[in-house]
Amino acid sequence: MKIPKIINNISTQLLTKNAKAIIVGGSVRDHFLKLPIKDYDVEVYGLDSLDELENILARYGSVNLVGKSFGVLKFTYDGEEYDFSFPRTEEKIGVGHRGFDVSCDGMLSFEEASLRRDFTINAMGYDVEEQKFLDPYGGMDDIEKRILRHIDDVTFVEDPLRIYRAIQFVARFGYKLADDSFALCQKMVEQGMLDELAKERVYVEFKKLLLKSPKPSIGFELMRDLGIVAKYYPELEAIIDVPQSKVWHPEGDVWIHTMMAVDKMVKYREGEEKYDLRMMFGVLCHDFGKATHTQIRPDRISAWGHEEAGIEPTERFLYRLTDEHDFIKSILPLIEHHLAPTIYFYNKAKDSTIRKLSTKVNIEELVTIAKADFLGRTTEVATLGVYEAGDWLLAKAEELDVYNEPPEAILQGRDLIEMGLTPSKNFKILLNEAYTAQLEGKIISKNEAIDYLKLRL
Repeated sequence: MKIPKIINNISTQLLTKNAKAIIVGGSVRDHFLKLPIKDYDVEVYGLDSLDELENILARYGSVNLVGKSFGVLKFTYDGEEYDFSFPRTEEKIGVGHRGFDVSCDGMLSFEEASLRRDFTINAMGYDVEEQKFLDPYGGMDDIEKRILRHIDDVTFVEDPLRIYRAIQFVARFGYKLADDSFALCQKMVEQGMLDELAKERVYVEFKKLLLKSPKPSIGFELMRDLGIVAKYYPELEAIIDVPQSKVWHPEGDVWIHTMMAVDKMVKYREGEEKYDLRMMFGVLCHDFGKATHTQIRPDRISAWGHEEAGIEPTERFLYRLTDEHDFIKSILPLIEHHLAPTIYFYNKAKDSTIRKLSTKVNIEELVTIAKADFLGRTTEVATLGVYEAGDWLLAKAEELDVYNEPPEAILQGRDLIEMGLTPSKNFKILLNEAYTAQLEGKIISKNEAIDYLKLRL
């Protein structure tokens, strides 16, 4: 296993104290999964106290003591941060992730210390000096079999967040949740153990599911199978079994289509967290309105008005996960207008209509949502992978210079003052009238805007 030189140097120093460094956690797992290793966590065995470890680390770099009470020292060297910790045991004494009594003990065995971890694939270690892997609970075998398995019933249930971790791991790695682990998670859900979780912690796992999974639908299907969707996310539960027109959605109900669209959106992630989350949540929520606005007639199934109807359930769903108000508000226009690209294309919308759309929503982002929606189905045209309506609208938006933002108003308040008008509440009315005329193409220059207002006055 390739590790940074600084860890080797510290390991050599620890050896003089009859102590040893063991790489633990996700970095070892990712080595076997052939994934990039971003963080190195090191457990130090054989020292009597954290103070002794702190003194050793301080010879090589800076040490942050913020996690010392939990047995963790943040060590920074050459701009990189590493977690050095003592092996420890944890005992549940209260509700929530802070309700643990943490006991550090440098003399614990690796097997004893690893018992507190969640899954076998996260309980492996790498002995730096001996250059060998430690695998007390069969993590390598589970990686080979592509199975996610919990280690211990007693320690696992102490932190119900591990259920959400299981969901995102299964989706990220394409694993199957072991039968006994599935049964335990299902029982925990039934007993309401997820009720104690702070939404901030749940949101972190949602983000990993949406941002790191090649097929997030795998995670959502597992959430459904475990009973989480039915118990905690009524907006998702409501779209299950909602029928759709076989002409436009031969793939099945709204849930099936949504899962296909979410997986399709993965292709359009750009690596910028806020943007990618906005897109992923936008397509996840885009058809929430169909739960209440689907009409079934003998000759057809329709969902007129579901775009606007989806705003309120989208807000409810997102506020259940986060209090980031501005972020949530930025998603709502994508829900309300997600059919606009297709409708505008078939109706050959006027330039003025497209300009007005740009004042309500970012057109480039809207087309991305609409594209995932359009391709996330099994119609013949969708299987071709081309969204003609989106390409058309983007070309028009670029031509009209409203690709990412609306046109800048030609007329400003200072122009009204130069016309001899006294500032008043009527300024806003006049400027709005001029801007509307600009969007409609009636004025294209400041002189035309001034003449337009003179006529109005």
